[in-house]
Amino acid sequence: MQLEKFRRADLRAKDSGTAGRVENSQIGVFLAYAGRSGRALIDRELYLPESWIGDPDRCTEAGIPESCCRSGLLTKPRLAEMMIARTLDAGVAAGWVAADAAYGRDGRFRAFCETRRLSDVLEVPVRHTVADLDGRRRVDTLVARAPAHAWHRVSAGPGERGERAYRLGVGHPPHRR
Repeated sequence: MQLEKFRRADLRAKDSGTAGRVENSQIGVFLAYAGRSGRALIDRELYLPESWIGDPDRCTEAGIPESCCRSGLLTKPRLAEMMIARTLDAGVAAGWVAADAAYGRDGRFRAFCETRRLSDVLEVPVRHTVADLDGRRRVDTLVARAPAHAWHRVSAGPGERGERAYRLGVGHPPHRR
């Protein structure tokens, strides 16, 4: 499936967090591979909202394969799972996955990564709860307990509003019993 074919698919004004403004855009989910020799985009899927999936004539007019409409609404985490599974099933070696909060707060996505034995670096909202050695805890509680040396400032590059900097906590999750 080539995204170029779908120029008209769901093109509308949307808030673009990366651009920092509302602009005409389509939403795609992209899979990148990073290794010692570099990085590359290796797969992509066009995200189609329910308004498109429920209108097969509109999809046909935009050149979207019928199979995409038949599969029903697929959230961005489900699309990412499909791409990761295709990549791993093709024999590509991968040890970890990194993604933003749209994926980090999705329990099915986290379970998928665990089932495929992939470590993860997933953004989650501070009010999100995660497993701890003695039960479940809110992320902000765990963050407050982390030592200062566990935190590293990393940049995701320039954005419309300046540098997109994050604090990354490095540690080991508790082992499952």
